[in-house]
Amino acid sequence: MSLRQFEYALAVAEEGSVTAAAERLHVAQPSVSQQIRGLERELGVKLFARTPTGLVPTTVGRAFLREAEVAVSASRRARATARAGAEDLVGELVVAVQMGFGTRQLPRALGELRRRHPRLEITVFEEPSAAELDRLCRRGALDFALMAACDRTPSDAHRLGYEELVVVLGEGHPQLESERVELSGLKGEPWVRFDRDSTLDAVLVEAVQDHGLTPVTAARVSQAATAVRWAAEGLGVTLLPASAVPPGHEHVVRPVAPALSRPVIAVLRRDAGPAERTLLELLRKEKWPGPAPEAVSLSRNS
Repeated sequence: MSLRQFEYALAVAEEGSVTAAAERLHVAQPSVSQQIRGLERELGVKLFARTPTGLVPTTVGRAFLREAEVAVSASRRARATARAGAEDLVGELVVAVQMGFGTRQLPRALGELRRRHPRLEITVFEEPSAAELDRLCRRGALDFALMAACDRTPSDAHRLGYEELVVVLGEGHPQLESERVELSGLKGEPWVRFDRDSTLDAVLVEAVQDHGLTPVTAARVSQAATAVRWAAEGLGVTLLPASAVPPGHEHVVRPVAPALSRPVIAVLRRDAGPAERTLLELLRKEKWPGPAPEAVSLSRNS
């Protein structure tokens, strides 16, 4: 087996066809087909099944691809580390961010990183679940993770600061007359919530339950910006980190009383290279507001 075969198999799984995978890899279609067949013969299993919508991994294929992804990522990091110079970082940096956290700080840090090292390829994706982020970190599939602290926070995590939590209210909501909103004063309000396995939904539920409320769900969304827009339109109230509020909605946002915050951490892979360490230093320079003196830090849920 070779890393090239692993890369071809991953491309077929992502694209759903040999033709699309070949186009993406800039190779001839027969070459991809040959490599996949050779890999299946060597393994003695079928990695893909043909369906009306394209090729999909079999059960054993999915298990194989998970390990192949780890191997390919490790190979890319090894090449990047070997080629990286003090002034010119090259290769790929895979960054995952927990949805809603570091929404303002991470883009600025990544922008500065790219300006310094334009040959560095950066892949970023949002992951709503702390459990999934933890799993990906343990598998070695990530170079850098930005997330809220939780019970499973690794001992070598880097504390960056805090994200203050705010509520978003509908236009004309009476609570907008207050500088801060007591969550207990939102009794009976419907809530715009997040996906059930997401950290943001766990934070929301914990906060309102601590104030004696049971959130009545008006809607569930998968993106923080969507929750803000829907809450502003009056569908229900929502609660999320202040940095996740998109521009133009500040007038319907209020901090809560007493103040609530979540600590934000960065987790680097064990053999972190210069790209990861540089990104960490850039994030340390970003503004991470500390909690107000009376703030309560939520960190039980994950």
